[in-house]
Amino acid sequence: MKKITSFALLTVMAFALMTSCSGTTTKNYILATGGTSGTYYPFGGAIANVWNTKLENMNVTAQATGASAENLRLINKGEAEFAIVQNDVMDYAYNGTDLFAGEKLTNIMTIGTMYPEVVQIAVSKASGIKSVADFKGKRISVGAAGSGVEFNAKQIMEGYGLTFDDIKKSNLSFKESADGIQNGTLDGCFITAGVPNAALQELAFTAGLTLIPVDGAAAEKICAKYGYYTKTVIPAGTYKGTDEDVGALAIMATLAVSSKLDEQTVYDMTKALFSNLTDLGNGHAKGKEVSAKTAITGVSVPFHPGAIKYYKEIGLMK
Repeated sequence: MKKITSFALLTVMAFALMTSCSGTTTKNYILATGGTSGTYYPFGGAIANVWNTKLENMNVTAQATGASAENLRLINKGEAEFAIVQNDVMDYAYNGTDLFAGEKLTNIMTIGTMYPEVVQIAVSKASGIKSVADFKGKRISVGAAGSGVEFNAKQIMEGYGLTFDDIKKSNLSFKESADGIQNGTLDGCFITAGVPNAALQELAFTAGLTLIPVDGAAAEKICAKYGYYTKTVIPAGTYKGTDEDVGALAIMATLAVSSKLDEQTVYDMTKALFSNLTDLGNGHAKGKEVSAKTAITGVSVPFHPGAIKYYKEIGLMK
């Protein structure tokens, strides 16, 4: 029995040594995403699939989480290596402000922004609201308490000279906000999400809605103060009854990475991702909105050296 046990042990040790010497050790990483019913989770799965199929000995697992704030804490604690997050929430975490007041996360860096999440401002047709400046005294939902949406609403209203004290504020989910406009208990709401948003689609088909623009001097002022915003347009026809393009601001879904990962690994993974965007787009519709050129915009948290190496290689950085 001892001879058999010794032989088995030697066999296992020899196999482990051969694996180590041949350089085939698999790299296992966690990509933190969001809830299984949202966009981040399946989009993260598409990213992981690109990495796992295009890079040798790579095993990236897309993990369902509570999204941006939790994801950044997971990276900072070393419980995930990558994450999809909103770039404004990442800014708060890096600088220890707003959602992360007094809690500065130092182990997070950027690979690049992926696609826009638009701050959509919807009001009832009966409200008569034409501008954010008309919100004074109105019943407005600004998203869940302490959420990124709430901070988006606060910052955009600030651009029009208003504060939460000027409105009758509610903190409701997207679905609750749309229902409130439909049943007449709300005049308007803020929703930060990919376009189109399901709650607003349903509202447009039932009670109808009006989209309120953020453009002109107010948009310039907001973007100048908060560097993570980018200007965008909600195209005509996005929602039933919206017949004209509407100017808006967007924050970017962003691929974050642990600062502790080595430069070569992050370079390889950045290159693999942006060299296989067709595969990413086939894996998830949002992948069609991703490009290396736009990935370097809307970033306020430092890029990882591995990502910088790739962007310099393709001429996007000096």
